[in-house]
Amino acid sequence: MTTQIAVVGGSEAPEPVIALAESVGGALALSGAIVICGGLGGVMEAACRGAKSEGGLTVGLLPGREAAAANPWVDIVIATGLGEARNALVVSSASVVIAVGGEYGTLSEIALALRWGTPVIGLGTWSLNRADGTLDAGIVPLDDPYEAAATALSLADA
Repeated sequence: MTTQIAVVGGSEAPEPVIALAESVGGALALSGAIVICGGLGGVMEAACRGAKSEGGLTVGLLPGREAAAANPWVDIVIATGLGEARNALVVSSASVVIAVGGEYGTLSEIALALRWGTPVIGLGTWSLNRADGTLDAGIVPLDDPYEAAATALSLADA
């Protein structure tokens, strides 16, 4: 079975974050992984564009019911009609989650992944502190998109 890695992040993001997401998508595709995302713009679009530029397969789980809302680099469009609840589907469809930047929707995906025991890699994303003030070790913080993809694939195989 082919490894499915979720790339999550904001539907709007600054150019440096977009570049990270595109590089992550490309690196995942070169490794044969399927890129799973929320199917819209920003980080999601960049990850899909990167994956497609390297011949990869992309899946977008849309919050709405209109398949036409998907970014042009999504191969398989799933229009859920679930709104932000579709974040749970994105996370549950992946062996590993790579969070790139992001806002509260990304935070919800990170939290669901951690709750369900799915590894999370963070590129310029949230860091979580526990109630006792210690940093949650559940997010693997990295700076390099290629290292993030390689780490995700090794965690998926573990």
